[in-house]
Amino acid sequence: MPVDIKCKLLKKEELKPDILRYTVLAKEIANIANPGQFLEIKCSDSFDPLLRRPISISDINKKDGTLQFIFQIKGNGTTALSKYDVNEELDIIGPLGNGYFSIKEAGNIAIIGGGIGIFPLLELSKHVGKNATVYLGFRNKELIVLENEFKSTCKTTVISTDDGSYGKKGFTTELFLEDYKKNKYDFVYACGPMGMLKVLKTICDEHKIDCELSLEENMGCGIGACLGCATKVKDENAQGFKYVHVCKHGPVFVSNILIF
Repeated sequence: MPVDIKCKLLKKEELKPDILRYTVLAKEIANIANPGQFLEIKCSDSFDPLLRRPISISDINKKDGTLQFIFQIKGNGTTALSKYDVNEELDIIGPLGNGYFSIKEAGNIAIIGGGIGIFPLLELSKHVGKNATVYLGFRNKELIVLENEFKSTCKTTVISTDDGSYGKKGFTTELFLEDYKKNKYDFVYACGPMGMLKVLKTICDEHKIDCELSLEENMGCGIGACLGCATKVKDENAQGFKYVHVCKHGPVFVSNILIF
């Protein structure tokens, strides 16, 4: 069960302009968290913004009871969150999400991330990286983050940029499909923009590759009450489909049940 606790901010790092990594002391959450779960964080003590913000867990250290999460400053909520200083306390609910990444101990694995979607994949890579090739895609060189962290956990790391300013030019899905013809991956994990996930789902469906996708959606409550993150999935007993909530039933789903 998720808990609501006050967590001391131990470390604040700027990875890139407008991209921050926070390390918090959160023993109660760290002890029960799994790769792929997320947090609902109160961004301010005032009523603006009113709603918490859902942010993926990027690192879990059960030994010392710390968590890391990374966020990009985009609006009022994340702007307010960025103002916290080390030693201040954050009000955090977590871990949330009943659908999280399964851990595959063997096989040839691909991890695919795009943009800020790479953040929840870092903790996963600590568990499966020895068997994994990770594909990280960014718009350009200036936006690349966590390259060294993934290199330290994964067997192979492939960086791509849309404009070719660093690494390989092109999209992660293109590079993955090209490599699949040689490597024949057994399992795929992914998180990123919806366009990337749609293409990847099509590839995995066509080639019958087991795949888990972490969806990025706006989540107002984090527990399935506000109905703001409904997504369509297959259901033979309900006219072929039904709606579930990304926060409650995900955010990680087996790709072949999703209907995009």
